[in-house]
Amino acid sequence: MMTIPSGTALITGASTGLGAVYADRLAKRGHDLILVARNGAQMEELAAKLRAEHGIAVDVIAADLTRSDDVMRIEQRLIDDAAITLFVNNAGMSLNGGTLENSAAEIQTIIALNITAAARLAIAAGKAFAARGRGAIANIASVLALAPETFEGVYSGSKAFLLNLSLSLANSVRDRGVLVQAVLPGATRTEIWERSGKDIDAFPAEMVMDAGDLVDAALLGLDRGEEVTIPPLADEAQWDAYHAARLAMGPGLSRREVGARYRVREGV
Repeated sequence: MMTIPSGTALITGASTGLGAVYADRLAKRGHDLILVARNGAQMEELAAKLRAEHGIAVDVIAADLTRSDDVMRIEQRLIDDAAITLFVNNAGMSLNGGTLENSAAEIQTIIALNITAAARLAIAAGKAFAARGRGAIANIASVLALAPETFEGVYSGSKAFLLNLSLSLANSVRDRGVLVQAVLPGATRTEIWERSGKDIDAFPAEMVMDAGDLVDAALLGLDRGEEVTIPPLADEAQWDAYHAARLAMGPGLSRREVGARYRVREGV
């Protein structure tokens, strides 16, 4: 089992939900924290509590990560602050209603947060950590990356993007002392549901995970050096088989000739 590098953890979406739970758990481990979210007052309350309970340093940065200039500020902090050894890429949102029920502005906003900001910050952290020769990145994706038919497509698509980015980034920095982990939660009891007009209690109780249990499992996966952690999946062999089948297709995905099944005309 590896140990997450000691030092400072920067957490986005840190005012509530999974981000706030990550802050609590990492504070208990002795990490100093940089909390990033739009709600500065809520983060200040959390920061005061964590400072008092654990004697750690907590910096609060109020930022709207749908804004490019605010993303740039966090990118620069990741690059400049050599004390940062863990980046929890957690900020995200869901749409209210289905894919066809949202405006262009709403689609643009979710893409700005879930894809553009998440990618920029993960890449900035990857570059900074690789240059320093240590660090870990936890990208909070979703099991919907593997099940796009079951939910609104832009949200699930954004999480598939983050999974793909994580796997690619992990391959780039694995040998440079940096761990990249994609965390794939299932339905988890956080404020994201209410914000997007959905009722988490409409799900069967056995499908909904407590946020604390989710983060504890994700951190254990990070401790173990997992590049993909799926806390609700009991049978790890299912992911291993899925991943192996995907890799097995690799040699056949780009060829000069089309597959034989496309060279036979119907009725001939």
